[in-house]
Amino acid sequence: MLRDITIGQFYPADSVIHRLDPRVKIVAVLVYLISLFVFSSFSGYLVVTLFLAVMIILSQVPLSYIAKGLKPILFLLCFTAFFNIFWTKGDVAFQWKFITITWQGLRQGLFMAMRLIYLILGSSMLTYTTTPNQLTDGIETLLKPLETIRVPVHDFAMMMSLALRFIPILLEEANRLIDAQSARGADFEEGNIFHRMRAMVSILVPLLVSATRRAYDLAMAMESRCYHGGQGRTKMKPLHYRSVDYGIYGVLIVYFALVITAPHFLPF
Repeated sequence: MLRDITIGQFYPADSVIHRLDPRVKIVAVLVYLISLFVFSSFSGYLVVTLFLAVMIILSQVPLSYIAKGLKPILFLLCFTAFFNIFWTKGDVAFQWKFITITWQGLRQGLFMAMRLIYLILGSSMLTYTTTPNQLTDGIETLLKPLETIRVPVHDFAMMMSLALRFIPILLEEANRLIDAQSARGADFEEGNIFHRMRAMVSILVPLLVSATRRAYDLAMAMESRCYHGGQGRTKMKPLHYRSVDYGIYGVLIVYFALVITAPHFLPF
C-alpha cells in the first residue's frame, strides 16, 4: 500500500498548470474544495467533473499516476459509502430481514464517495504541479496580511514546506524497509487486514525512528546556519502575476457560478 501513495509528491512536467503562479493554484484549490459542498445534485457533479478533467489534461500528469493515489483511501471510501447506504432512511429500494437499503441511502452513499474522490484528486493536483518551494512562497505571500496581527506566517509556511519535503523521503525509506523485511521472509500482502497490520509494525517502528533522526539532523543543520525565521529575508525568485494568471481567476469565477446555477438549469 505504501508503494501506491502519490499524494503530496511533485510530478515534473512542462504544462500550463505547472507554469501558473502558485498563489493562483492555491486559491483555485480552495475554490474547488468549497464548490464540492455547495450542491447536492448530479448537475453539480457534472460541472465539477468537466472542470477536474480539463485540469488533469492540462497538467499532463498521467491518469494512472493520479488513480494510484486513490488506492490507500479505498477502505475509507467503502466505509463511508456503507454507512450512508445502510443508515439513511427513506423510500425502500431493497429489504431482506434486518437489511434495508433506501433510494436516498444509495444516492447519499454515491454522492459522499464521489465527493471524497474529487476532494482527494483536486487537492492532489496542487502538489503534483507545484514544488515545495513554490508552495511555501505562495502560502507565505497569501497569508502576509496576517503578520499585522503577529501571526508567524513564515514559520507556518516553512513547517508546511518541510512536511511536504519529508513525504517522498519517508515513502522511499518505507519502501526500502519493506524490501528488506520481505527478503527476510516477512509477508505484507497475504492474510486478513489484522495480520497485515501486525506485519506493518516491523515497518512503522524503524520508520518512526528514522523520521525522528532526520528531523533532529535538520533542526541541528538549521541552527548551525543561524536560521531565525523570515525576518529580513529576501527571495531568490519573487512571485509575479502574469496575464494567464489573471485569466485563471476569471475562469474560477465562471466555474463557481456554474456550480451554483447548474441545478436551476439542468433537471437532474
